[in-house]
Amino acid sequence: MGRDLIFAGNWKMNKTIKKALELVNSLKRELIDIEEAKIVLAPPSTALSSVSDAILDSNIDLSAQNIHSEVSGAYTGEISALMAKDAGCKYTIIGHSERRKYFKEDDTLINKKIKLALENSLKVIFCIGESLEEREEGRMKDVVKTQLSGGLEDISK
Repeated sequence: MGRDLIFAGNWKMNKTIKKALELVNSLKRELIDIEEAKIVLAPPSTALSSVSDAILDSNIDLSAQNIHSEVSGAYTGEISALMAKDAGCKYTIIGHSERRKYFKEDDTLINKKIKLALENSLKVIFCIGESLEEREEGRMKDVVKTQLSGGLEDISK
């Protein structure tokens, strides 16, 4: 079974819509001939719709940087899987180290997000990995194993 080669760019909390469009238009010109890999861009949620329109008929796919673990509700500032898909996303990033560290997202919550993404036909970029401290303590394998088993619990191939 072959695997797809994916190059994904997460813009984090950077770029206004105008700057996002300038970058995506430049990337479209530079990456037009790339066929050996999938190219995925993850702009901030404010720019998702605009970037989605800009990459129509290109070899670039769109990703949300994150989705909420609930379908909808009173979660100010969050984006649902359905909203991401409606904005043109084919992917979402889940489990990013920054979400784990700063927002205290654990494997149970990440698992719930992955399931919700898959239920909404979003492909998941599942981030795993140890912190520098965990690596220095020799816990890398245990941390990664725990993140994989917890994040993928009850998810079939």
